[in-house]
Amino acid sequence: MRSVLPMSTTADPLAALGSLPGVADSVDSVRRAVDRVYGHRVMRRRSNEVTSEAALRGARGSAALSGADWALEEVRRRSDFGGEGEPRTVGAALRLTAEAGQLLSVWRQSPTRVLARLHLVAAGKAQPDDAVGRPRLRGEAVDEPLIGLPLPDADEMAGRLEGLAQLLIAGSEAPAPVTAAVVHGELLALRPFGSCNGLVARAAERIVLVGSGLDPKSICPAEVGHAELGRDAYVAALEAYVSGTPEGVAAWIAHCARAAELGARESTAVCEALQRGAA
Repeated sequence: MRSVLPMSTTADPLAALGSLPGVADSVDSVRRAVDRVYGHRVMRRRSNEVTSEAALRGARGSAALSGADWALEEVRRRSDFGGEGEPRTVGAALRLTAEAGQLLSVWRQSPTRVLARLHLVAAGKAQPDDAVGRPRLRGEAVDEPLIGLPLPDADEMAGRLEGLAQLLIAGSEAPAPVTAAVVHGELLALRPFGSCNGLVARAAERIVLVGSGLDPKSICPAEVGHAELGRDAYVAALEAYVSGTPEGVAAWIAHCARAAELGARESTAVCEALQRGAA
């Protein structure tokens, strides 16, 4: 599996990815969609309601990509998320969505600490306690059945995870959708934890989009868009990303940008429903 980030020799490899073909257009589309929802008149007085609804819909979308494709109203009415299987997955997605907003300041200083916390929140008792909240060690298995890509060994994973963290701490001029896509893609490619990597990767994408200032109220849930685009397209775009080719990386960034755009569109629809009194 080729590493994506070393493809550039510049001091800011994330920013260099922004010049790949088609990426600038994808970024502009996201920004226009985000501007539309933030400019909606409902946002001036009911933004907290939009944020809450976006969180619920984002959690539902992330859970669907991890195999628990529940209807929105089912997620809304249920409270029994302690069971095995799909209820645990939906519960983990809901907990991660609630937790992500509390970790923005820590992310800027230590992304690896945030990732460990996200895994702890997501996994709960799904693994032995000593395996929760830390990257996997040599010989430890990974339970991520929906991602069938070759798994990097623990040493490669640890090195690439640390490299990604250092890039994030150093800062970048890359547009937020580019950075968010790379964080998401690297975490799925590396699968640093024994479980819940997809849920954690999508929560980290949300943290980048919110913390960058692109979506400060967290009302544009990319998870909704990822689910709408479908698991097959998600996996195909990820496979393109891990190829390490410029075309493959650009395709993944465009896919993630489109997901964020669809998340913004979803919240625009929520605003329209609130304005009509239908929600």
